[in-house]
Amino acid sequence: MITANIADSQSEELLASAENSQLTIHHSLCMFVAMTVTGATKHISEQLKTIYEEGEARSIARWVTEYLTESSNGKANSKQSILTEEQKDKLPSIVSRLLTHEPVQYVLNESWFCGLKFYVDQHVLIPRPETEELVEWIISNCKFPVQELKILDIGSGSGCIPIALKRRIRKAEVWSCDISEEAIGVGEKNAAILGTDVNFIQLDFLNKEQWDRLPSFDIIVSNPPYVLEKNKETMQPNVLTYEPAAALFVPNDDPLIFYKAIAEFGKKKLNTNGSIYTEVHEDFGKATTEVFHSAGYTTELKKDMQQKDRMIKSGLIS
Repeated sequence: MITANIADSQSEELLASAENSQLTIHHSLCMFVAMTVTGATKHISEQLKTIYEEGEARSIARWVTEYLTESSNGKANSKQSILTEEQKDKLPSIVSRLLTHEPVQYVLNESWFCGLKFYVDQHVLIPRPETEELVEWIISNCKFPVQELKILDIGSGSGCIPIALKRRIRKAEVWSCDISEEAIGVGEKNAAILGTDVNFIQLDFLNKEQWDRLPSFDIIVSNPPYVLEKNKETMQPNVLTYEPAAALFVPNDDPLIFYKAIAEFGKKKLNTNGSIYTEVHEDFGKATTEVFHSAGYTTELKKDMQQKDRMIKSGLIS
């Protein structure tokens, strides 16, 4: 498993900074006899503007206060509602973690994908909007009503792709595999919370001997690791320090390793007239297309909402 190399000294500095920040934040919050949701949002935003741009700081602050004040019916309390002592006591710890660049999704253990709220932690990647586009593309190409369809997601992570697909295509039989036992646990947890039946299986997809543990499929989908190891130095600290390296990075000398494996797997396990959908690195769209072309597939390269090469649909030539 690939892991991010974070210097011990850097980790110690982050921890020390977090401890100092928490004391400062706790002291400043105690100055308020009563704090409204609006007041808390403003206070958090001011703290976060030291490391985030103003707009992002405000967005994170609103997310935190909505999380803290969400009622049993799932609706956040009014902006002028007063925070309880219990809610106010949680703020210093939350903000101090945010000030170390820890993503708000991990701090709150929640992330939204395709209109669904998922549990996330540092064992899985935070779902991205671009991946929602991949899911929508799959659904748009399905012929409804679906009577029988078997789908495989390669690289479960939080389970956002297979669960979103199962929620939208109810009669599909959905499978998902991942090398990480912890990720499989997160996926199974989300499937239970969201009331979806997904077959999660732990296996090393790059080990071809394990492919026999999987049946054949009509649709194969994957958002595999595709960031070059050498790009670590240019990545934001909230990604590099906290998100799982094994789900992000590939060797500099073989960046398309997963796509080559998926193309070969499809020749063995893709049903007639089936399709493979993959998310790709914006710089490797054409190169990834060539991987599938050379393996005997027709391909369609599609841009994301930012007009970057982001996803490929492939089908075997009859």
